[in-house]
Parts: sequence; C-alpha cells; structure tokens
Amino acid sequence: MALPFFYIAAYNNESHLILQEETSKHIVQVLRMGVGEQLNLTDGKGNLLTCEITDAHKKHCGVLITKVVCQEKTKAKVSIAISLLKNADRFEWFLEKATEIGVSEITPLLCERTEKEKFRYDRMLGICVSAMLQSQQCWLPLLHEPLAYKKVIEQAIADVKLIAHCEEVSKQNIYQSINKSVSQLIFIGPEGDFTSTEIELALQHNFIPVSLGVTRLRTETAGVVATTILSL
Repeated sequence: MALPFFYIAAYNNESHLILQEETSKHIVQVLRMGVGEQLNLTDGKGNLLTCEITDAHKKHCGVLITKVVCQEKTKAKVSIAISLLKNADRFEWFLEKATEIGVSEITPLLCERTEKEKFRYDRMLGICVSAMLQSQQCWLPLLHEPLAYKKVIEQAIADVKLIAHCEEVSKQNIYQSINKSVSQLIFIGPEGDFTSTEIELALQHNFIPVSLGVTRLRTETAGVVATTILSL
C-alpha cells in the first residue's frame, strides 16, 4: 500500500524535519500514526522524501528523512493562461483538474470581459497542493497572482503559443499544434470569449489561433480539454 503523502513548503537537504501543525495533526490525530511509521513528503519541486516518524506530536511532528529521490519532469512544459470566472467553484475545479493532469504553470487572466477579479491566492494554492498529493505527483504547478491580459501576452515566453477563441475565422485544430518536445502555452478566455482587440493583440505577438472542437465549451472545460490534449 502506498505511504501517506504530504507537502512541505521547502526542503534544504535537512536530515530531520519538524512538520507544520496542520500536517502534524493529520498524521497523528487523523491517521493515528506513531513513532517508527513511514510517510512520504514532497516540496512540489521534484523531491520525494521517504521519512520515519521520530516524534508523534500532534502540533509539531518530527520525522527522520531516510531516502530522497528527485523525480525529473517527464513531459515538456505546458502552461495555461485562463480567465478568472464569476463562479469561484468552477475556477477551483479547473485548478484541481489541471494540476492532476500535470500542467506546469497557471496564470489567471484579467480580460476585458472577465467578470470576477477577487482571487484568494492561499486557498487556490492549497487546492493545487491537494490535487498534486492526490495524484501522487512531486511537481506543483507554478500558480501566479491574476495578471492583466495585455501584460501576459506581451511577456509570454514559449516555443509554441496558442490562443483558443470562438470567432468564426480560420483556426487550426489544436491537435495540429501539438509539439510535445517544446514548451507550449495556451490562452483560454472568459465566459464571453476574448474581444476582437484581444485576439488581434495575440496574433501580433505570434500566437496561433486554435479550435478545441465543434462545440462551445465553458471556460473551465476548455481549460481542462486544452491541457489534457497538450499534456497527455
């Protein structure tokens, strides 16, 4: 059976660690683990630590690190810039699924038609951490604070840059744009789609317009479909 899996914010080659109170409580009170039992930790930067409990304290559980494995990323970098949503639950669902899929970087966008601008960063990061642990990964996506569309477009760095939109113009099918040997970035717009001005700005910065299929998808669905196609 797989060992229980937890997150630590940083690992600096220590041999012993004192875990945070929330993690300690889960280990000692919820799972009822004791001295001598083993668990796994990750820092979300590729390190997988196998540990043995040395102090089963519910507020500051101590562990001895017995093994360290650095897991290399097996896929090319896939990043997504996606509009915030009026319904926060739907955006949280997207974060969870994109993390499980293995996306490398997530940038919440503030577009002309974005209806929601409040963003609880700590909560959103926690959702990503939980999804990383649930899917038994050691790489946490880089989650940015929300940024203005224009700024992200102008500063975008990737070998392949894509923008998915619904305007009736010539577009590639997203499957034609896949190149898993290079870094890929895709932009997904808000419920009302990108404006014509936003699309034109993307084209000026060498973005390729793509279609995700014949049906019109919700923003969060489009984000999951796009990251799945580019990642898997």
